[in-house]
This record gives sequence, C-alpha cells and structure tokens, in this order.
Amino acid sequence: MPESRQPARAQLALAFDFGLRRIGVACGDTLSRHASALNAVSVGPNGSPWEQVHCLIREWQPAFFVVGIPYNVDGSENVMTNAARSFANELVQRYSLDVHLVDERYSSLEASSRLREARASGIIKRRVVKSDIDAVAACVILERWFIEGI
Repeated sequence: MPESRQPARAQLALAFDFGLRRIGVACGDTLSRHASALNAVSVGPNGSPWEQVHCLIREWQPAFFVVGIPYNVDGSENVMTNAARSFANELVQRYSLDVHLVDERYSSLEASSRLREARASGIIKRRVVKSDIDAVAACVILERWFIEGI
C-alpha cells in the first residue's frame, strides 16, 4: 500500500532587520513562501525593543524567527554583525524558538528600490520613511531565507 503523505503545514515566521535605532519586522509562511512587511520596532532610549517585539510575537505566534546578519561587502564581520547575533541569541533565550540567520547585505538597498518603484507607480501615496525601508528590508531577508533556507 502506498505511503500516505500529509499535506505540508504552513509555519509562520517573523523576520527581523536589526538596527540600533529601529528593527524592521516582516512575516511570512513556509507554505506560500510569501513575505509581508509589518512595521519597524523602535529601539527606545534605554536601548530595549523587547516590549514591542513581545507584542508582535504574542500577536503573530511565529514558529521560528529569521534574523538578517550584516556583513561588510567583502563578507567580513563588523560591529553590527555581533550586535545582530546578540539580538538573535536573545530571541532564542526569551522565546525558545529556532532562529535562522541570513546574510542581509544589500537588503536595505533592495527595499529602497522596491519602495521607490511602488511610489512611482502610485501603489504608495505617502512619503516613504526610514521605518518603511526597515520593514521592507526584513521582508527581503525573509524572502532570501525562503529561497535559501528551506
């Protein structure tokens, strides 16, 4: 008798574009492999984004996280590389969910380009702000994971 296959079950992911002032956030699922920009979390004056991150996690209830790791153009690490890894480690400690790391080089440039095109075509009517770029960069990071990580 042939083995019956269970249909693939979608798992929701939250992706983060880590920054010292703002952290872009996107969500997507493993079945459709579609990512959507959510917003950017402000890193408050005390340097802690965790209250806002916790609200997003409670609302979306992800199965795992994807965090963009910044590297220099030549692939070497920098100060932000370690800060993003620390953020990823803190996610694991706080929420006990898997965290997948993705090379995020040029994600903000791609996000800016997408937003510029959307504005030029009239899809976006308002002025694009930095938090929009951060959220779309998180979307780019998650899309990269869908391509490379699954």
